[in-house]
Amino acid sequence: MAANERVIMLVDGQSFYASVEKAAHPDLENRPVAVGDPSRRSGIILAACPLAKARGVTTASRVGEALGKCPELTVIRPRMQTYVNVSMLISSIFETFTDLVEPYSIDEQFLDVTGMGNPLDIARSIQTRVKLSTGVWSRVGIAPTKILAKMATDNFAKKRTDGVFTLGPHNIEELWQLPVHQMFMVNSRMTFHFNRMGFTQIGDIARLDQMEFRRKMRREMGKQSDIQADYYWQTARGIDPSPVQAKIRNKLKSVSHGKTLRASLYRNLADIQVVLLELVVEVCRRARRHGNMGRVVSVGAVETDGTRAWSFNRQTTLQHPTSLTHEMAEPVMRLFAKYWSGSPVSHLYVSLNSLSDDNLIQLSLFDDRVKALRMEKTIDRIKDRYGSAAIMRASSLLEAGVARERAGQIGGHYK
Repeated sequence: MAANERVIMLVDGQSFYASVEKAAHPDLENRPVAVGDPSRRSGIILAACPLAKARGVTTASRVGEALGKCPELTVIRPRMQTYVNVSMLISSIFETFTDLVEPYSIDEQFLDVTGMGNPLDIARSIQTRVKLSTGVWSRVGIAPTKILAKMATDNFAKKRTDGVFTLGPHNIEELWQLPVHQMFMVNSRMTFHFNRMGFTQIGDIARLDQMEFRRKMRREMGKQSDIQADYYWQTARGIDPSPVQAKIRNKLKSVSHGKTLRASLYRNLADIQVVLLELVVEVCRRARRHGNMGRVVSVGAVETDGTRAWSFNRQTTLQHPTSLTHEMAEPVMRLFAKYWSGSPVSHLYVSLNSLSDDNLIQLSLFDDRVKALRMEKTIDRIKDRYGSAAIMRASSLLEAGVARERAGQIGGHYK
């Protein structure tokens, strides 16, 4: 790479969940392994190791289908908290190389190592340290921009035995020779449009003049497509000035929580209110964790009659900002009861918006809001230390409650 170019890496953990499990179970080193729920043949495979993939097991396939293709497959129940912990450990390893580490997903992170030495040497050192510390093999894409680093990893590094590939102006035509659907952020719908326009390779877009590509996009997708056209043209050429940011969290604008439900079980208002209260509890807890309170409360739901679905979302403004459960619960219950048609509910959603800092709280002549906030923050600390199920409302013990089950999960999967 040229001396004045940025050096960006996208480091990806190969078959991340499966690799973590194989590292934890040395006896499975030479066996095909996948992560999913072995008790549910209709459940999906979250990750498969290379041995399993070589036998036809694919991510997002059904567990039963995977076992049909590979009867010797070992399916391990996911442990999401373990994967989060390993991801954080990997982040700490990256931070010994550079302060500029930006998570992209649980198993992918960007690093800016500009001016820190030979990029290939750094990449190989990273692979070695991560492998020794976690058992996860890393693939590394190296490029002068984040978008090129991502495409270098996905399209080239993952296919190489050494797991490292450098992509830049000197060899970008290797990228241009790939099918257009392999360009970053091109989905099946966009692939259809590009193919109709005669673009089958990434280079068909990259070699065009930008304004000419705009004109072709307008003919295919209308005048409103200029922003899309510029984005895809820049992506094909690897143009991406965005920096690697060590701290990517912006100031929160809202706090929300939702839950997908089995509609057949949530036909009665009392049962639905149990889940609504659990959602309010979690939203308020998240708001307090970030030192926020909000003045606008929203509630939404998806209803169904078994053949079609419809939804509503309504909000109201409170007299003063809050992150107290009882103050948010009342308007949430009222809004839902007012706009619910009475049909079974398949999804619920609540949010707290118009956030402000909670270091200034409006006092009331009739309620000790400071005392209430102090009590809820004490409960938060207990939950943070001992788990969300350490203290729960009695209503969550009812059959309609989902909080107990969710307490043992991360992202909908078991810890």
